[in-house]
Amino acid sequence: MQRFKAHPWLVLPVACAWLLLTTGCSTLTEHAPSRNQAQGDVTFPDPAKSTLPEGSYISPENLRQVMPGMTKDQLYKLLGTPHFNEGVFGVKQWNYILNFRREDGEADFSRCQYQIDFDSNHRVRTTHWKPESCRLIVDKPKPAEAPAAQVASAIPAPMPTLPSDPIRLSADALFAFNSADLTEEGRESLGQFMQEVLVASQLQDILIVGYTDRIGSKKANLRLSKQRAESVQGYLIQGGVPASAIHSEGRGEASPVVQCTDKNRTALIACLSPNRRVELSGSTRQK
Repeated sequence: MQRFKAHPWLVLPVACAWLLLTTGCSTLTEHAPSRNQAQGDVTFPDPAKSTLPEGSYISPENLRQVMPGMTKDQLYKLLGTPHFNEGVFGVKQWNYILNFRREDGEADFSRCQYQIDFDSNHRVRTTHWKPESCRLIVDKPKPAEAPAAQVASAIPAPMPTLPSDPIRLSADALFAFNSADLTEEGRESLGQFMQEVLVASQLQDILIVGYTDRIGSKKANLRLSKQRAESVQGYLIQGGVPASAIHSEGRGEASPVVQCTDKNRTALIACLSPNRRVELSGSTRQK
């Protein structure tokens, strides 16, 4: 019987066919990751062996779209060709060297390594970064995704209105005794809340009411209280409060805040001081 003699040119295909059946004929090159590049349990290839050692600039927005279950075709459209020759058949990883523009002025860019692991169906399973801090560059919120606190701060605050209880100003702090002319100190006191009244006048009708103590005649007190209310009204209008939004009246010695029985005039004047006042109140403007 004639013995079959194998020809050398048949050896390589047969061997490869045998390997394909037993191991998948997976070809790993010298650029496979080495254990000395370990980042925890993850290994990264030596950047010096990359086909693009200078790295590439890929939009963080593209990287944000990478998620488990993606196919290699989908990844290729987002990230382009991997930067290492990691094999031909049965490749389980893609590796990239990525550059990101920096904002701290210390360098032109940050360089990161990005690794994608695939499952048995050749779909994305997990991703890894080296250094891990590179993940923050991609995960940083976009301008349109600003934190809720920043969005809340951008909402205009409600316009202030005068409190439900009247603002009570001491006439002694605004005027000289028995006078309706504002003193310099009185103008400063009114100026401290001018802006509040100015803004509130856009939403409310403002009423200014002047009061006096009981010393003197009722007629004189009524006139003095009205003049003092008008002086405050005039000051606020000069400050920008619309004349149509502000009104004034005098009520003389009506509605006293305190009752005094002092016989000494000086003591009586001092005791009745709270009754000498100007009050500001606001009411919702009718539409």
